[in-house]
Amino acid sequence: MRILLIQPPSGGIGFTDLIRGEPLGLEMVAGALEGHEVKILDLRLGGNLFSTLSSFKPDLCGISCSYTIDCYPTIKIAQKIKNFFPDTFVFVGGHHASLNPADFATEAINAVIIGEGEETTKELIETWEKKGDLREVAGVAINDVNEQIITSVRPLIEDLDTLPFPQRANKKGGNGYHLGFQKPLALVETSRGCFYQCSFCSVWQFYRRRYRSKSPERVIEELRYVKEPYILFVDDNFLVDVSRAEKIAHMIKAEKIKKSYTFQARSDTIARYPDILRSWKEVGLRGVFIGFEKIEDEGLQAIHKNNEAENNEKALRILQALNIDIWASFIVDPDYDCEDFERLKKYIISRNIKTPTFSVLTPLPGTQLFYQLRERLITEDYNLFDIAHAVLPTKLSLKEFYKEFCSLYHLPYSKYQLIWEGFRAWLMRGFSLSRLLTMLQAAKRLSDPKYYLIAHEHQKDQKSPPSNALAKASTT
Repeated sequence: MRILLIQPPSGGIGFTDLIRGEPLGLEMVAGALEGHEVKILDLRLGGNLFSTLSSFKPDLCGISCSYTIDCYPTIKIAQKIKNFFPDTFVFVGGHHASLNPADFATEAINAVIIGEGEETTKELIETWEKKGDLREVAGVAINDVNEQIITSVRPLIEDLDTLPFPQRANKKGGNGYHLGFQKPLALVETSRGCFYQCSFCSVWQFYRRRYRSKSPERVIEELRYVKEPYILFVDDNFLVDVSRAEKIAHMIKAEKIKKSYTFQARSDTIARYPDILRSWKEVGLRGVFIGFEKIEDEGLQAIHKNNEAENNEKALRILQALNIDIWASFIVDPDYDCEDFERLKKYIISRNIKTPTFSVLTPLPGTQLFYQLRERLITEDYNLFDIAHAVLPTKLSLKEFYKEFCSLYHLPYSKYQLIWEGFRAWLMRGFSLSRLLTMLQAAKRLSDPKYYLIAHEHQKDQKSPPSNALAKASTT
């Protein structure tokens, strides 16, 4: 069978142009489809859907919808596929699709993969190819003529070492993926899930409050396979198992694998086990993403972070002493006033945090926070659910709120710094000038309130999520 897997184009106003990772979820699914002819089309890198469909002539098309803002583009792509080739079987997967299958109850989509996609997609395709009963495939929402049928729950994959390597796409021309000026970039997954239950997060719900990991041996095997010099580990919390992380670092050193690494970790783990950061620094750790979220314990408790602000301070000092880049993320509440923004600014400046990132508290559909706050939403237009726009009432006027929010980006970032870093990357690693211009434009959008306000004006003309005409969900 010929199978086309599609990554929708980027949406929203966030960091999509400053950080672009490969479509690892699709690549993992592609790796599991041995015996089939699989092609990955990443529309973020350009390419033409119609010409690809015409030349490849797929029997099935799968579309990734991990982010809420990808919902509308995913449905539009499905509709175009059906318009061009009505007999093509179209399915959707990813985090948002799994937690909100009813959003895809449309005639343009045949099925939704719920949960991990490798085994489910393979079985779905084989059953469809044999003209079998799709209702017997666990972990799927099937769009029947008059209803959406949810099949039985598929168990999580117990042994992640049994997963095939991802079928990595777009390897020519430096691959098109980057983390800031780190390019070419590859994503590597070594574990899935998280034990914690932050109210704003969908990850722990997608993975059913469980954590599973690949063995250090499997991780090293995959690192040998990856050719890119920059690695971003996509684990939600790379340091869940400190002894395992320590062993991976020792094996990288023993195998003499020379790469630059970035991962995500919690500040309390870093504060408790500083030696693990020293071990990783020695083998090439360049940066760590940390969800600081709030600057006070009260704020952390409100979002069920299960952490203390003091740990953020300790982790910051440890990483700064080791000269490791710190990508510290902060959540801005819609009810912030000018004094709250000023306190956050002073915190960042006084701690010399050079690369902070900011998001607006957003009840993403499918999360606990969404169901708690749904009645307070000022919109359910998914185009605004990019964690950069306010979808809850703001204490300040929207104009004033975005003025304060954008001012946060004036603290650490400047166009002159970006130009210098881009020029240096161009000289040393062939980073294109066109990409630098794109990143400068992205930085401008992040720090200009008018781009945020325009989106609110546009949302008045947008349709709400698809009506659930087919979503009389039943379980077989």
